Amino acid sequence: MINHHPTSDVLAQFVAGNLPASVSVLVSSHVELCAECARSVQRLTQQAAIDAFGELADETAGDELLVTDMTSELAGEFEFELEDFDECIAAITAEEADDKRQLPQTVTEIAVGGERIALPTALRSIPLKEWQGMGKLSRSRLALDDGDLRMSLLHIDKGGSVPCHTHKGFEITLLLQGSFTDEMGEYRKGDFIWLDGQHTHQPVTEEGCVCLTVSSDAIHFTQGMSQLLNPIGRFIY
Repeated sequence: MINHHPTSDVLAQFVAGNLPASVSVLVSSHVELCAECARSVQRLTQQAAIDAFGELADETAGDELLVTDMTSELAGEFEFELEDFDECIAAITAEEADDKRQLPQTVTEIAVGGERIALPTALRSIPLKEWQGMGKLSRSRLALDDGDLRMSLLHIDKGGSVPCHTHKGFEITLLLQGSFTDEMGEYRKGDFIWLDGQHTHQPVTEEGCVCLTVSSDAIHFTQGMSQLLNPIGRFIY
């Protein structure tokens, strides 16, 4: 059961197309997994359509009679030969033999940690870079240019953890497989977690997990010897 969701404001911004590309991909991936948020997005989309087309209808209602009159007048002035129509359609649909448009390659699942993981639809045409590992952590960047934001797949192996840390910017996490716990609760497949500098936590996983993350800056380790790792905090960013 999914217990952690985007806020209503984040979903509204998603529907309006106002989120950064990487954040939109992550929200879209959550919506694909979460029936509750899928219904919310559907309602927001329907309302946006009503608002947009309602205004358009009000603006154009007064022009309908004028358009009808103009159409009737023009219909009497022009005759369109069937031959000309066929030639027009043929010209539009003609394709050169060497005109082959390349569609993005799609990857529906990946292998990580000895398991195969299905990828959400929004991820399938975004190339993955080479996996890099450090202890029980491994990370693969997604090749999506989105300014200072970084989107990655993060794998924590069985029994692994990330030392206690906070965030210099924000970090959004979508759990794709497995589970982990921290000081704030337990998270399972489909859970959506948005953290920033107000949060400090230490994710721990017994069974292992794979997460999709979007970060705006490096993490900052806060306790004990792990603080010595701060120079490599950007590994996870």
